[in-house]
Amino acid sequence: MASERVFGLSGPFHLTVVDWKNIHHRRSIAASLVQGVYTLECDRQENLQGPHALAPPWWDFFHFQLIRELVDEADHSIFGAIYEFRCPSSYPNHFGQHQNPPKYVIAFRGTIPKSSTGSQDLRLDLKVIGNRLEESSRFLLAMQAVQNMVAFAGAANTWLAGHSLGSAIALLAGRNMVKMGCHLESYLFNPPFISVPVERIKHEKLKHGVRFLSSAITAGLAIAINGRDQSSQTQYPFAALSTWIPYLFVNPSDPICSEYIGYFEHREKMVTIGAGAIERLATQNSVASQLSGALGKEKEPSHLLPSAYMTINRCPCPDIMQAHGIQQWWKLETTSTLAARLHQFT
Repeated sequence: MASERVFGLSGPFHLTVVDWKNIHHRRSIAASLVQGVYTLECDRQENLQGPHALAPPWWDFFHFQLIRELVDEADHSIFGAIYEFRCPSSYPNHFGQHQNPPKYVIAFRGTIPKSSTGSQDLRLDLKVIGNRLEESSRFLLAMQAVQNMVAFAGAANTWLAGHSLGSAIALLAGRNMVKMGCHLESYLFNPPFISVPVERIKHEKLKHGVRFLSSAITAGLAIAINGRDQSSQTQYPFAALSTWIPYLFVNPSDPICSEYIGYFEHREKMVTIGAGAIERLATQNSVASQLSGALGKEKEPSHLLPSAYMTINRCPCPDIMQAHGIQQWWKLETTSTLAARLHQFT
């Protein structure tokens, strides 16, 4: 809706004073910067420029400046943006440890269902489903931008943020940077989890039974195809990711991301019943990846994470559009419906 693009109508304009220690403030700002990318692309499509542009308030309000737009080579749409924090004179001269605002934020939008962008966005959505996002020109451009910014400013000064398809890009970029020894603070809103929707099963025992059976089958298939010695092939790279703890934001009413809830809960249950080894093996191997591995095309599932600081928005949503929407993550009234928990496995 057009009103959601107008910062003064739907943005977190209540944040006149930002406490960078406050995760709710950081979440709201990261989501706003992602919305800035959505609005940038809508402004481009509608040729809104200068004082008529709707995008600038989404970053100006928080003292960020747009320094670069990331443009898809295929459809020439703006899919990402790099922002620089410009500290105003009214800000304190010193921030204590873990209180610093980021010097740079790289944000990525999700799918925009319009004729000028929808076809390319849909092709990338299908690549996410097929675990082939890494092969796309959009991701390669995003990855190069992330590497260049980290080389220039350092990992400690750079944030990643994304929503939906943009969250998948940010997640994959963050994973790749961990493998290069760089841990980026990351805000992943409604990231796609590619799986059978087990979380939609309401009977808890049945749901746990389905997940346990799936883990056992996946682990068995991995051993049958790759042999028993998994440690030298895939276990270490996945375990190494456990030191990266991105902020993950999901809604149980959103079928695109809700499987993350069951994914982390199931891992904890498997450890509790003494089946942690089975789950560790199953986690780093999907059935699809193992079958492709048999054909010499094995790829690590890019949506899986060993660790995350997951925030669940349990506010009832009337429809999937609201459950998947980015706007829920900056609204003041959302704060009381959030439940956050650290999940970390090695």
